Amino acid sequence: MTRFRWLERTPVWQYFVMAAALILIQAVVLFAMGRTLICTCGNVKLWYGVVLSSENSQHISDWYSASHVIHGFLFYGLLWLVGRRWPVGLRLVLAVLIEATWEVFENSRFVIERYRAITISLDYYGDSIVNSVSEVLFCIAGFGLARRLPLWTIIGIAVAHIIMLLYPLDAIKAWQTAA
Repeated sequence: MTRFRWLERTPVWQYFVMAAALILIQAVVLFAMGRTLICTCGNVKLWYGVVLSSENSQHISDWYSASHVIHGFLFYGLLWLVGRRWPVGLRLVLAVLIEATWEVFENSRFVIERYRAITISLDYYGDSIVNSVSEVLFCIAGFGLARRLPLWTIIGIAVAHIIMLLYPLDAIKAWQTAA
């Protein structure tokens, strides 16, 4: 870390400014790509729980928000493994960079068309900018939780989420579709 000693002296607030700048760049790039700022329905809802709908991935949070919290867990763990001596603020900025980059790629025409071709979501035309930025904020929340909560809690949350992806329970599916 000798070559990068300045990173150890960087105030925490500067890392938050860097992360915010990355999120702003993400939003500008998405806007330049033609993404809508908010849902074309004209509303911004805190929660939208109907998965098979043209409004899915258009509001602040939805059923996919939990997966972005898991991304935060994973990025915290991965960046701790490869850079445990790096300041946590730097690791946070790198996690935001990875997640924001993914959000831009995920909303590219190539990925959207691929998603529409292999799923039943023919009404899906990409995330709104509000939703995409919110997903990065959920990732940041997961990063923060991974830093603070005991490892067994983080693993339990991640495993519960993965089980629902691999083996959806009928009771939970019914609850999700009733929203």
